[in-house]
Amino acid sequence: MKSLAYSLKKAGLDKAKLTSFAVIGLGRFGVSVALTLERMGYSVIAIDKDEGKVEEIKDYVSFARVLDSTNINALREAGVQNVDVAIVAIAHDVESSVLTALLVKELGVQFVIARAISEPHEKILEKIGVNFIVYPERDMGVRLAQRLVAPNVIDYMEFSANVKIFEIEPPESIIGKTIEELELRRKYNLSILAIQRGGNVISNISPLEKIYRGDILYIIGTFEDMSAFLQKVQKV
Repeated sequence: MKSLAYSLKKAGLDKAKLTSFAVIGLGRFGVSVALTLERMGYSVIAIDKDEGKVEEIKDYVSFARVLDSTNINALREAGVQNVDVAIVAIAHDVESSVLTALLVKELGVQFVIARAISEPHEKILEKIGVNFIVYPERDMGVRLAQRLVAPNVIDYMEFSANVKIFEIEPPESIIGKTIEELELRRKYNLSILAIQRGGNVISNISPLEKIYRGDILYIIGTFEDMSAFLQKVQKV
């Protein structure tokens, strides 16, 4: 399975233009995805057939619905066909997971992410056209939500509880600028560690080093500071 950034690009989607999401299945993984996206300012429809789970989350998301996700009419009435991305986070019912993903695709949702619990489950999801598949590690929900919507972020790895090392494609507005001109440390509390340019990695970076199209930047900082930087430069 390719990276999330690659899969989104292949589907013709721009992360910066995603605004609405459906999260179907409100176990720990689904709840962490839904709450993270909502806290980041996105519209989330949270769905589960368990009324108790929906009751617990309803005050924290844009919309919450109790419904059977294997019923296409129920999904349609909830407005799932209107979202940019659907995340099928159903926990241990493989049949419901597969059928839900199939129905969401049938409704015309352009990008579908699904949780898999085994390799056979993953293969079935791939066969029916699910765009991206994840496994249910406990902290994966927050990580998926952040990777999904952070513009230009290819991936990141945890450096500590709060600090991460981000791998990003430089936004168009900073192409041609020098490291000194970006003022990453002063303005955003970020530090650039390295630049990958073709087959070379530049680690001893001069303040006068320019950013070129096709570069990959490795930047250390918090997710909040990186989001602030990317949102700012995307508006330029």
